Amino acid sequence: MCAVALLAVAGYLAYSAYQHVTPFLTPAGCQAGQGTSAVSLDPQQASIAATIAGVAASERLPERAVTIAYATAMQESHMHNLDYGDLDSVGVFQQRPSEGWGTTSQLENPVYATTKFFGALIHVRGYLEMPVDQAAQAVQHSADGSAYSQYDLMATTLTSAFTGQRPHAVWCWAGPGPHPQRNLSAAGTALAAAFGAPAAGGPVTSLAMSRSAKSTTVDVRVQPAQAWAVASWLVTHADAYGISGVHYGGYQWTAPAGTKGWQPDTGPASAASATSGSILLH
Repeated sequence: MCAVALLAVAGYLAYSAYQHVTPFLTPAGCQAGQGTSAVSLDPQQASIAATIAGVAASERLPERAVTIAYATAMQESHMHNLDYGDLDSVGVFQQRPSEGWGTTSQLENPVYATTKFFGALIHVRGYLEMPVDQAAQAVQHSADGSAYSQYDLMATTLTSAFTGQRPHAVWCWAGPGPHPQRNLSAAGTALAAAFGAPAAGGPVTSLAMSRSAKSTTVDVRVQPAQAWAVASWLVTHADAYGISGVHYGGYQWTAPAGTKGWQPDTGPASAASATSGSILLH
C-alpha cells in the first residue's frame, strides 16, 4: 500500500510538473479563422499573409485578388520567404530576377514581391472572373498551372480572415526562448511599408506615439473598412517588434495570452479605442 501511495504521489508530481512546463514549450504559431475551417500557420506564413492583405488594401484591390495571391504563394513557397528555388527563383512567389521581376534582394522583400505580383495580376484581362488557378497561372506561367487550385478553399478562408471580412479572426502566440526588444517605432515603419504611408491617403491615416514613465502606446488611426486587416498585421508581427497588446473594436489580444486569441476588452484601452476609432498597441 505504501509503495502504491508513493507511486501515486510521484505520478502526480510528474503530471503537475508537465502541466507547468508544457505551456512554455508550446511552439510559436498562428491561427486564421475559427471552427472546422480554421487554418493553422507558422509565424512567417501569418506575417506574409497579413502583408499581402496590407499591400492589397493600400492598392485598393478587391478580395478576389488577395485570394489569388494566397493560392499562388501557398503553391510556390508554402507562403515562406525563400532565398532559393528553381533556377534563380526566390521569395514568396518564386519570381525570377532573370525574367525581369527585380533583383534578388528586392524579391526577398515580401512587400516588393507582392506589389510586383499584383502589378502583373491587374493586367490579366478578366482575372476577377477567372478560376483562381487560371488567374495565378496567367501571372506565373508555371509548368503545372492546375496546381494552384488545390489551395482555393484555404486561400478563401485566409482572405476572409486577413482582409477583415471576419473581425478578430487572426491571432498568434510566441514560443519559448528570447524575444526581440520592444520597438514600436520600427513596427510603425513596417506597417506603413505594407499599408502605405499615412500621408498617402491609404488605410492607415495617422500614427501617434505617446510615452509615459510606465509604458509606450501607439495610436493607429485607420479607415474602418481595413481596421481588422491592420490589427491582424500587428498581431502577426507582434513578436518581431515586441508588441505586447493590441486593442480594437471592443476586443484585445495580448502576447502573454496569445493562444486564447482575441478576448472582450473592458479596460481603459477599449474605451479609448472606441472613442478615437483607432487601434491601440503597446
